Amino acid sequence: MALTGRRKLLNEVIFGTETPAGRNFDVFLIWAILISVGLVLLASIGPIADRYGTLLITLEWLFTGLFTLEYAARIYCSVNRRKYIFSFYGVVDLLAILPSYLALLYTGATYLLVIRLLRVLRIFRILKLVRYLQDANLLLRALGLARRKILVFYSSVLVMCVIFGSLMFVVEGPENGFTSIPTSVYWAIVTITTVGYGDISPHTPLGQAIAAMTMLIGYSIIAVPTGILTAELAGEMHRERKHHRCNNCGRSVHDPDAEFCKFCGYRLEPSLQVEEV
Repeated sequence: MALTGRRKLLNEVIFGTETPAGRNFDVFLIWAILISVGLVLLASIGPIADRYGTLLITLEWLFTGLFTLEYAARIYCSVNRRKYIFSFYGVVDLLAILPSYLALLYTGATYLLVIRLLRVLRIFRILKLVRYLQDANLLLRALGLARRKILVFYSSVLVMCVIFGSLMFVVEGPENGFTSIPTSVYWAIVTITTVGYGDISPHTPLGQAIAAMTMLIGYSIIAVPTGILTAELAGEMHRERKHHRCNNCGRSVHDPDAEFCKFCGYRLEPSLQVEEV
């Protein structure tokens, strides 16, 4: 449905970045988001909240009202309202204002307003950095391809943590802090990931030997997910470059945004170039 009149003008300002008004609106919006998140952070500091609590709450509701009006305006001037509401940015825009209203029922919900930082992702549109999102998409594709291998890996680690935790529960017992199997599994996870909080530790020689074995296993497997992801990422980059083939010399190892072949200088076909957004 084509927009006309007031809705078209509002759409160009709110959703567009080609006009000065559109760019200024997005810059103003980003500053408002950053300031509102800063207010939430300040409100979590006891002395500041005690001294300036009323001012902070007033300013927070001022920003909430502003973002609520902006969200309503986005729905009003959207070409496809349903598509916007259920899009990534539409959901984030809604979540950016809900905590303030939820705080009327649940104390502390207002601190969830930090989710507004996700709205700063719109800076990619303002600064014409969308091409960098293509690299992000490459990473996401690699994560998607590696998800089964990573799932199998973490399932195996979880099984080991349950085994070691149960073993430590039997060896150490409640008198040494291993009060239950879940608590012991928590210790195994903390140990095998090399975090080592130190809130629970073995005291018997056998328990310390099991702990040492757990630590060594942790060091040996901690790099496995990185290796899986690196392999998938390298494969995805190779596939992406392979499809970017020169029609003159037939070579295909080009950067995704290349306009000319780096081997023969021939101009690459427009259909194979990365589209500039």
